[in-house]
Amino acid sequence: MNIWIDGRPCDESALPHVWSRCVGAGRANEALRADWQRQFAEIAALGVRYLRFHGVFHDDMFVYRARYGGGFGPDGPLPAPVHTFSYVDKVFDFLLDHGVRPFVELGFMPRDLATKTETVFWWGAHCSPPNDMERWVELVTRSVEHWIGRYGLDEVRQWRFEVWNEPNLVPHFWTGTKTEYFELYERTVRAIKAIDPELKVGGPATSVFVPDDRYKGEVEDRSAAFATAAAEDVDALDWRPVWIEDFIAWCAERELPVDFISTHTYPTDFAYGAGGEAVQITRYADATYDDLTLLRELVRGSAYPDAEIHITEWSTSPSARDFIHDTPFAAAAITRSYLQCATLADSISYWTFTDVFEEGGAGIGPFHGGFGLVNEDGVHKPTFHAFAMLARLGDRALLTTPHGVVTRDSRTSAVSAVFFNYPEEMGGKGVGSATSYAAARSLAGVGPSRRIRHSIGGLEPGTTFLVEVVDWQHGNAAEAWYRLGSPLNLSREQGAYLRGVADSLLRYALTVPADGVLDLDVELAPWAVMSLRQSGCS
Repeated sequence: MNIWIDGRPCDESALPHVWSRCVGAGRANEALRADWQRQFAEIAALGVRYLRFHGVFHDDMFVYRARYGGGFGPDGPLPAPVHTFSYVDKVFDFLLDHGVRPFVELGFMPRDLATKTETVFWWGAHCSPPNDMERWVELVTRSVEHWIGRYGLDEVRQWRFEVWNEPNLVPHFWTGTKTEYFELYERTVRAIKAIDPELKVGGPATSVFVPDDRYKGEVEDRSAAFATAAAEDVDALDWRPVWIEDFIAWCAERELPVDFISTHTYPTDFAYGAGGEAVQITRYADATYDDLTLLRELVRGSAYPDAEIHITEWSTSPSARDFIHDTPFAAAAITRSYLQCATLADSISYWTFTDVFEEGGAGIGPFHGGFGLVNEDGVHKPTFHAFAMLARLGDRALLTTPHGVVTRDSRTSAVSAVFFNYPEEMGGKGVGSATSYAAARSLAGVGPSRRIRHSIGGLEPGTTFLVEVVDWQHGNAAEAWYRLGSPLNLSREQGAYLRGVADSLLRYALTVPADGVLDLDVELAPWAVMSLRQSGCS
């Protein structure tokens, strides 16, 4: 099939599905819930390949129990510590049964191994270095050996093992120093590579880019961010990744393996002003693209030029109470960024796929600004539909524009497309954050509409194409909830109504005429995301 677009032959290029390589979830124990599993089955069907979450070693998974000495098992007294994997096995079995592999975040610290017992989150994560490094190494070793025994070495070689989560955020995710984290990485990577050198290990899993020196030392120096908090034009500052260069240099000096570099690139920041107040900063719409371009250059020019690059958390903001997440504004923003950044990383993991997420406790109300593509009741948000539309794209780009892409599937030759309207009126600004749904709605008036016109030739006459559009008027369940009076507790009838609204996209069909040319002429409302795909192609 020789496809041409707008009168020109197509110069094909690869389009990696970076959006579906990995997605995030809150913590391991939540994956034992039936509603979580129902929602994940839907996400897995969109071609997701890996899932990452916190807490695989948290106490509620019962992997490490140092206080069972004196307890009894089937053969008498049990040694201390005891490593048991029944809960983790249930989670990993479920993922693998759905064709998804774990992207294993090694953390947090079991209480019996924690140097400090202060916790974060509603569920009480322990974020300290280990009180006994040898016990930590034993925990990691026994875990990886167990997974190899259960799933086979060839399978586990496909996994990724990430050492910790956001250790630069002291004391929220790590109570030690930068060097103590690097030492944890060293002992962990050596332990895993001693089991099998082909197992994939990486880090440092740090949070955000910053334009100042607050993370240059062993712990955060908030005074170094005063200028950032006071800056009139934060987008003109020199934003750089946290710890990446130090981590690479430290590992290279000790000849440590680094199979992948991981970090988080939320297009936001919280800088602290001279008065101690936290200043929320929203960066420009192209911040993720520019950050990943810089990160890619740093890695390719480093001692580990072949290291994979995994963005193991990403969203429009890192707040689990940001009402932008529930809106079409987020759908248009993430579609734009994913298409921009498709070739810049090996994965960009959306944080998170579900609102079943309890770091701050359960959400208050069905739409509370949670991260999820799906809310706690299983209602699809506009971002879910954006993911589904991206999933239908082929792996070869035929046409790339600032407002979308036309693709071909190299296996089936099926043609598909996604277009979006991120309004020009935004002037390059990001969508920002909103602490209430009423505040989030203010973007609804930003416009104007955008006309999408393309001629796609070389198609089989009579082929039917399906068009789907999610926008303010279609598939916008949060707005329907708002118009119901924003009830905190839905009746069963209200829940059914919102699920129907969520999936009521604008849908119609187009048929290729006898000349084999499909003339696409669509007026996209502000913030709309549109999918075009051949009928019968999921």
